[in-house]
Amino acid sequence: MADTGRTADHSADAGDAPGEVAEAGAAQTPKPTAASGPAAACTDGPVPPGSGWPDDPAVPATPVARSPAEVSELARGATTLTELAARESVCRACPRLVRWREQIAVTKRRSFQSDCYWGRPVPSWGDERPRLLIVGLAPAAHGGNRTGRIFTGDRSGDWLFASLYRCGFAAKPQSVAAGDGQRLLGARMTAAVRCAPPANRPSPQERDTCSPWLAAELAQTADCVRVIVALGGFAWQASWPVLRAAGFALPRPRPPFRHAGEVGLTVGAAGRPVLLIGCYHPSQQNTFTGRVTHEMLDAVFLRARQVAFP
Repeated sequence: MADTGRTADHSADAGDAPGEVAEAGAAQTPKPTAASGPAAACTDGPVPPGSGWPDDPAVPATPVARSPAEVSELARGATTLTELAARESVCRACPRLVRWREQIAVTKRRSFQSDCYWGRPVPSWGDERPRLLIVGLAPAAHGGNRTGRIFTGDRSGDWLFASLYRCGFAAKPQSVAAGDGQRLLGARMTAAVRCAPPANRPSPQERDTCSPWLAAELAQTADCVRVIVALGGFAWQASWPVLRAAGFALPRPRPPFRHAGEVGLTVGAAGRPVLLIGCYHPSQQNTFTGRVTHEMLDAVFLRARQVAFP
């Protein structure tokens, strides 16, 4: 992993994660309110699919992947992005990640004790025909794992959405909860790993098990996407084999990750150009130390807008 991206890789959509603890089972959860985010006085545990969480793409009958082979099969078989997101959101193929995300939904962080936690894999979301695809590492334990939406409800997301709003890719400068009215404009968000990992560090096996979801998303958006922004060195490295699996032609050798680094890719029989841009992750460590500034993020997304909407 390139040293320039190392600090960005230690955080997913932000937040700390306490030490790994034992598994907890799912429990029935009341419907959260779109206005205030997760409802108060809710039953602990992950949210059952189809129980009323805002923008939940799954229903009780959504098929569940319980092994790497089933992830590959269900990802290939999804015919739309909505169906793909639904299948992502109920995946149980990585036992360590299932234990962690579900226990966090029970123990919670003190400041969120009154919140319902999503506690499931966090699916991709955004424009169905994106010009820009943003790839992160994974949901954070008390960010996306709490709200059910990637980069939503934490300080890292505050930085990211503010920049996307300034650059014309988001309808609002903040995203605090699913159902809060936030919309991505010509953009879509996804991640290399769909579940919050202990210490924000998914294992290589967990990354590889999850990769068919991302490959399927890239394949389904290959005819419209113009720019891909990889947030951090982990997302940069994880994207390369997935891009190849989705039919993108890649340069060799693989360029190292660097902030604002650009690599030209092509896709399809006609070799349509797609630009890959590296960006430091707006983790708290990076923003507190000045490694990432508002101006740096804006420069990346203004460049993305220039290419995506010439």
